[in-house]
Amino acid sequence: MTEFRVWAPKPELVRLDVDGRVHPMTRSDDGWWHAQVDAAPDARYGFLLDDDPKVLPDPRSPRQPDGVHERSQLWDANRAAWTDGDWAGRPVEGAVIYELHVGTFTPAGTFGSAIEKLDYLVDLGVDFVEVMPVNSFAGTHGWGYDGVLWYSVHEPYGGPDGLVAFVDACHAHGLGVLIDAVFNHLGPSGNYLPKYGPYLSSGSNPWGEGINIADADADEVRRYIIGCALRWMRDFHADGLRLDAVHALVDTTAIHILEEMATETDWLSEQLGRPLSLVAESDLNDPRLITPRDRGGYGLTAQWADDIHHAIHTAVSGERQGYYADFGSLATLAQTLRHGYFHAGTYSSFRRRRHGRPLDTTEKTGIPATRLVAYTCTHDQVGNRALGDRPSQNLTGGQLAVKAALALGSPYTAMLFMGEEYAASTPFQFFSSHPEPELAKATAEGRKAEFAEHGWDADEIPDPQDPQTFLRSKLNWDEVDSGEHARLLRLYRDLIALRHNDPDMADPWLDDLAVDYDEDQRWIALSRGRLRIVCNLGAEPVKVPVTGDVVLAWGEPEVDGDSAVLEGHSFAVIRAAG
Repeated sequence: MTEFRVWAPKPELVRLDVDGRVHPMTRSDDGWWHAQVDAAPDARYGFLLDDDPKVLPDPRSPRQPDGVHERSQLWDANRAAWTDGDWAGRPVEGAVIYELHVGTFTPAGTFGSAIEKLDYLVDLGVDFVEVMPVNSFAGTHGWGYDGVLWYSVHEPYGGPDGLVAFVDACHAHGLGVLIDAVFNHLGPSGNYLPKYGPYLSSGSNPWGEGINIADADADEVRRYIIGCALRWMRDFHADGLRLDAVHALVDTTAIHILEEMATETDWLSEQLGRPLSLVAESDLNDPRLITPRDRGGYGLTAQWADDIHHAIHTAVSGERQGYYADFGSLATLAQTLRHGYFHAGTYSSFRRRRHGRPLDTTEKTGIPATRLVAYTCTHDQVGNRALGDRPSQNLTGGQLAVKAALALGSPYTAMLFMGEEYAASTPFQFFSSHPEPELAKATAEGRKAEFAEHGWDADEIPDPQDPQTFLRSKLNWDEVDSGEHARLLRLYRDLIALRHNDPDMADPWLDDLAVDYDEDQRWIALSRGRLRIVCNLGAEPVKVPVTGDVVLAWGEPEVDGDSAVLEGHSFAVIRAAG
C-alpha cells in the first residue's frame, strides 16, 4: 500500500486519482488529507478538488513527466543509485563556485551532457558547481525562476534520475553542488497551489504575488518551503542552496524563516555528517544574514556581494547607468574591497535613500570575508542587460583579465558564470517558453517596454519566447581552445591555482587586506601577505611602487628597483622579497 497525503485546507472535498481510478480521501483537523492505495512504483496520480474535473498535480510532486499541468508520478528517492558514500562534503567558504544553466551549458542541455564537462571544470580548478533552478516550470526551456512545483525536477533536463546522476558524478569528481532555490514567488503558469490552501500572501514583489510566510495559516507554508530546501540536500545530496532574492521574503515573525531554515540545515548537516551551505542573494547589505545565530544573526553561510561586482565592473568598463551610478572610481573600488559593502548606511542615489549597514570584519569580533561571494559575472548581471551581452563582448582581453584578478585575488569566496573563463562570445539572454499564447505575448511585450523606458529601441530587444533567443544563449565550446579564448582560460586556471595553493591567499580577514591606488594613474594594488596584486585599469603604461618577483601576469610587466611598469589594461601578481 502507498500512502498519499496532501495539505488542502481550502477545498471541502479532495479525492485521489491514481492512474485514472478515483479514491476517497480522509481529512484531518489540520487540513491534511490521507488515503492508502495499492499503486505501482511509477504510478501517475493527482488530486480532484471539490467538483473541479481537472486532476491537479501534487504540491509536493516528486516527478512531473508530462509537465506542470499534468499528473504527478511517484518517484522514491531511497531507490536512487548513489555511489557517493565516501563523499565527505566540503565547505563553501573560500571556495571557487561555477554557476551554470543546465539548458545552455551544453548543446544538448541535459544533466547527462553536463556530466561530460566535469573534467573540464576540474581542470579549471573550481570547487563547486552551482546550477540555476532545476525545479519544474512551464515549457521546455527557461531560466527556471518561474518554478511552480518546487519539489520536482525539470523533466527536459533529465528529471530526478538525471539530477541524481549529475550530483553523483560531481561528487566523484570532487566537486560540491549548490542548487538555486526560489522561495520568494511562484511562476504564472501551472501554479495550482492557491487552489489547495493559503500559499500566497496579500503582498507582492517584482516577480508576482508574495509567499505567505507570516500571515494567517502560514505555518504549513513555511514547512512546505523548509521541507523543499531540506529535500534538495537530503534526497538529492546537494551540498547547499543558493537562495534567490531573499529580500523578497517578507517575514514579520519573531523567528525569520531564513533563521529557521539555517537551523534545520545545520541539524541536517549533523545527521548527514557533511557540511551544508546556504548562500543568499540579497540586495539589503544586511550583515544579519551571515552573522551567527548566537550573535543575533540568521546564521546563513554566505551571501552574494553585488557591491563588489558593481565596483569592479564600473571601474574597468566605465559604465555608469542605473544602479552603477554611485560606483566607478578607484576610491569606491578600494573601499568596497576593504569592507565588502560600499553602501553601509550611506546614501544610494539609485534608491534615493540611505542603504545598507556596516559589516564588522575585524578578526576578533567580525565576519570573515569568505562569507561574501565576489564575482565579475552572474546570470543576472549578464542576462538582465537588454541584449544579454557579456563583458567579453564589450571589453578587451586585458580588461577581462583585470576583473578576474580583482575577484579571484580577493579574500572573498569567488564565483564564475559559465563561459566567463574563456571570454565566451555567446550572449546569455532572457528566454522563456510559456505554452499559453497570452502569457507568451505579455512576457515579450513587457520585456520590450521595460527597456524602452531606458532608451533602448524596442525592436532590438530579443523576444524571450523566440526559440532562437534560447539557442543563441548556448555556450559555443568550439572556441574554448582558440586564440584569446584559450589565453584567458589559461589565466583563469593559473589564478585559481594560485588562490588554492599560496598560503597568503588563504587569509579570510579584511583587517589584513591593504588596498592602495592612484585615481589619476588608474592603478590599484591589493596586498595579501607577501603578495601584491597590481592592476592597471588605464589604457596607457603606468609605473607602480611595488617590487619583487612576478608570480603571474597578463602582459609583460617590468620590475626594476622599487617599482613595476605595467602595460595598459594588465595586471601582475608580485611576491615581495623577504
